[in-house]
Amino acid sequence: MILVIDQGTTSTRGIVFGLDAQPAASAQAEFEQLYPQPGWVEHDPETLWRTTLSTAREALKRAACEANDLAAIGIANQRETVVIWERATGRPIANAIVWQDRRTAEACAGLKAEGAEPQTTAKTGLLIDPYFSATKIAWLLDNIDGARAKAERGELAFGTVDAFLVWRLTNGVVHATDATNASRTLLYDIRAGAWDDDMLRLFRVPRALLPEVKDTAAEYGASAPEHLGAAVPIRALVGDQQGALIGQACVAPGMIKATYGTGAFLLLNTGATPAPSRNRLLTTIAYQWRGKPTYALEGSIFSAGATVQWLRDGLKLIAAAPEAGERAARVASTDGVYLVPAFAGLGAPYWSSDARALIAGVTRGTSAEAIVRAALEAVGYQTRDLIEAMTADAGAATGVIRVDGGMAASDWTMQFVSDMLAVPVDRPANLESTALGAAFAAGWQAGVTPGPESFASRRRSERVFAPAMDEPTRDALYRGWREAVKRAL
Repeated sequence: MILVIDQGTTSTRGIVFGLDAQPAASAQAEFEQLYPQPGWVEHDPETLWRTTLSTAREALKRAACEANDLAAIGIANQRETVVIWERATGRPIANAIVWQDRRTAEACAGLKAEGAEPQTTAKTGLLIDPYFSATKIAWLLDNIDGARAKAERGELAFGTVDAFLVWRLTNGVVHATDATNASRTLLYDIRAGAWDDDMLRLFRVPRALLPEVKDTAAEYGASAPEHLGAAVPIRALVGDQQGALIGQACVAPGMIKATYGTGAFLLLNTGATPAPSRNRLLTTIAYQWRGKPTYALEGSIFSAGATVQWLRDGLKLIAAAPEAGERAARVASTDGVYLVPAFAGLGAPYWSSDARALIAGVTRGTSAEAIVRAALEAVGYQTRDLIEAMTADAGAATGVIRVDGGMAASDWTMQFVSDMLAVPVDRPANLESTALGAAFAAGWQAGVTPGPESFASRRRSERVFAPAMDEPTRDALYRGWREAVKRAL
């Protein structure tokens, strides 16, 4: 069997998969989000580690599975989040700075004003933005007493969450990441397949901090016996969005998936050649097999499920997330109300750190249902923003979009996405495509499951949503969205 650790932004899950690619058991633990200042988002790395161990152990228990029964561990993780720890003790020097964190916006603006972005994009495929790891690393080194000097002496280690968990699982024997995670740091040349000295100088990151970069499916050492009851080989690491691309079997150029979680992320497989974007999308590594990378165009929406959480926890308009679709369906339209969820700025294709959320078009007659509906409609509008940019970059119309993630369970939302895009939306039987992708890769590396050419045969579709909205209505709604975005910007 395969144990997958799915370490996400708001929870950690352990999932045991059988060789039939079906989950046998799982366990999940939510953890606290830390907001020390407006625009700052942190996690306690020790909490990430504790929830990793507890959910992995509980999933094994629920599956009636011993560690000796495992062929491999696969890890999928929240990307761009930065952890720095002491090599001697494994102790983090500070809280992890989460991908959503915007504290380095001013530093990023300064680098862009100096003209650094074209070279950065040419090498890394990314834009200079607080979203990515590099400026977070520099901030920690500059703001934690003595950290920069220790880093330069080789006493500290940096990792995205996957590398931190591998270090802990192997008791410090292995310091490594995979190409998908490395490609999200602003420090990795995605064409050369190596950490780049120019980027390290630009972002002031000592090379001594960095992990070794390996294939997505590779040997990453073994967990120490005391963690799970026996040593288990770690055989796949993958950033969560790339994991979903693999789990959705989008392993041929032109295939596209959308994952609706805390944020929303669209990836278009572009094959063996990186495709530069003219529309402020990201060029990233989709996965790397046997030393050969496959590339993707990516668009990132910072707030999708997070908006529904805000409706629940902030505004108290709903008691639970599944209620949102039911409330939205109670009104025929929002009557011109738009919610732009720029709680942490806007991602692609706008890339504005300064944008802030707004609700536009409110009148005395606006109901709670209209606001809930506007929040869900925002997912469809933001998806269309990205699809239009991808279509322009890739030069081809979009066919079917494969969707996953917690928010994809909402029939109402997925129907609106299909209506807004005028293309079918294909929802799989297993919405947890991220973990499934890690399981595919780990099982293949272990030699117990077939390779990437077989992934498509193992995916099961649960429902396909067909567009049902007429074109004039679709276009009128989208024009209103674009006007609302202008106000948020």
